[in-house]
Amino acid sequence: MPSDTKARIQAVARELFAEQGVQNTSLRQISDRLGITKPALYYHFASRDDLVRSIVQPLVEDFERFTATREPGDPRALLDDYFELMWRHRDVIGMMVRDISILSYLDLGMRMFEWRRELIALLLSPDLTQAQQIRATVALGGMADCTVEYAGLPLDEVKPTAVAAAADALGL
Repeated sequence: MPSDTKARIQAVARELFAEQGVQNTSLRQISDRLGITKPALYYHFASRDDLVRSIVQPLVEDFERFTATREPGDPRALLDDYFELMWRHRDVIGMMVRDISILSYLDLGMRMFEWRRELIALLLSPDLTQAQQIRATVALGGMADCTVEYAGLPLDEVKPTAVAAAADALGL
């Protein structure tokens, strides 16, 4: 569990990274917004990269656990759970959309493609036609986009429509 100061640093960094991008946000800006010294920030994070990794790591761990522990079954329930997982991490997903350099942290770009392939196999089957794979990619990508585009709305207003649209696109 991160310390209160560490959690505050991560929260302010998320805000600034989302507003300005990772590359355009300095540790000085983060420390100034928090009202702490730069050395105090360095006590918790050795570098900006270390800070970004600490923000991205929970998403990686949750998605890895999700794809590793799920079994084929009710596809609607799987879509529901997947949307909630993305919703919990919508701030990091939004950061990725606004600053593609984040995909290089923890090999996130390649991991995301792998998670999507695993999820598609769980939802439909591992042996899909190319057209089915494309439809599934569009459906899941659209759900991810909804977590960013409608992040300010309540979950219960976004999730039913996003999940229903993805299920329709998948032919479920």
